[in-house]
Amino acid sequence: MTTVPRPVQVAVVENPGCHFCDDAQAVLAGLVSEGHTIEVTSLDARAADGQALMREHRAAMTPLVLVDGSFFSQGRLPRRKLLRLLGA
Repeated sequence: MTTVPRPVQVAVVENPGCHFCDDAQAVLAGLVSEGHTIEVTSLDARAADGQALMREHRAAMTPLVLVDGSFFSQGRLPRRKLLRLLGA
């Protein structure tokens, strides 16, 4: 019997017009298309939930990226670091 791995939960808190946010979404979409088991949730940094996460993690810039609820990065998404975390 094989078990299906639990998807890694990735939350991206972003602002409209943020090129680092667009880049992060493109990287994450690419990882999904490569077969990585991740689920991406996007949150607006201007909305109450996005503002709360920005304050909680003391993020100075977007995108704020959380992996399984824990701080991963802010600003440019470090793709290699994320791949190491995913075990790729």
